Amino acid sequence: MALQSMTGFSRGEGALGPCAWYWEARSVNNRGLDVRVRLASGYDVLEAKVRDEIASRFTRGSISVGLNVQRAGAISELRLNEAALAQVTLAAQRVSELTGAAPARIDGLLSIRGVLETAEVIESAGETAARHAEMLASLRVTLDGLIAARASEGARLHAVVESQVDEIARLTGLVEASPARTVEAIKARICALVAKLIETGQGLDPARLYQEAVMIATRADVEEELKRLKSHIEAARDLLASPAAAGRKLDFLAQEFNREANTLTSKANDNEIAAHGLSLKVVIDQMREQVQNIE
Repeated sequence: MALQSMTGFSRGEGALGPCAWYWEARSVNNRGLDVRVRLASGYDVLEAKVRDEIASRFTRGSISVGLNVQRAGAISELRLNEAALAQVTLAAQRVSELTGAAPARIDGLLSIRGVLETAEVIESAGETAARHAEMLASLRVTLDGLIAARASEGARLHAVVESQVDEIARLTGLVEASPARTVEAIKARICALVAKLIETGQGLDPARLYQEAVMIATRADVEEELKRLKSHIEAARDLLASPAAAGRKLDFLAQEFNREANTLTSKANDNEIAAHGLSLKVVIDQMREQVQNIE
């Protein structure tokens, strides 16, 4: 399993009878799982199931899901108001008796307001359940599409973070192999410093001078920082190869990388090592920005 990004978009459509709908699902990065559901009017009954479907698939990210519903036309039928027709028929007969007019025709009677009524068809519970089931089925397809979109972005992030870890390893190697870290180089710098002190003409206690030299050498030693950096590099590579969600752990490692790079740079007593330390901080900052989007 490759890294999963927390960024993605998916859309899914469905239809049943005169009713058509579409789902839209968006995801961005978040420290935990934040779900927001927006449903068309009259479909609030689906919200709990929508949230369950999301929670079963995702562990992190701010996920927004919306349902839009359209009808091809109102579902209605014509109904004969028999009571109204009976009254109209009696009235028409009485008019004919009083005036001698021809009997009323059927089309005329039916055209009278109230004789024929248009009524919306009331959907049965089974029909409603069937439509809701189809909607949830298309939601699952939409969420699977969001997973695929996040996986595609995750693959890109995997390559980026992997290259950044490789660059951290390269810079760490350059610091480790720097000639400025050899005993001879450190000794030469200490001797130069001692020579400057002697030139001042002040009396110097040899024992105190030795202690100061030891302290200078200790402060210049970045061996422990290099060991921890190499340990973090190995841990990062293990996380990139792991099938488990790695975003939180990679974010923590980025902080640890930054801590060691800061210490290394502050202890650097050579321009080359200081430059490598600054380059490390730049790459680590870029890495941390990327892992913020990993689930």
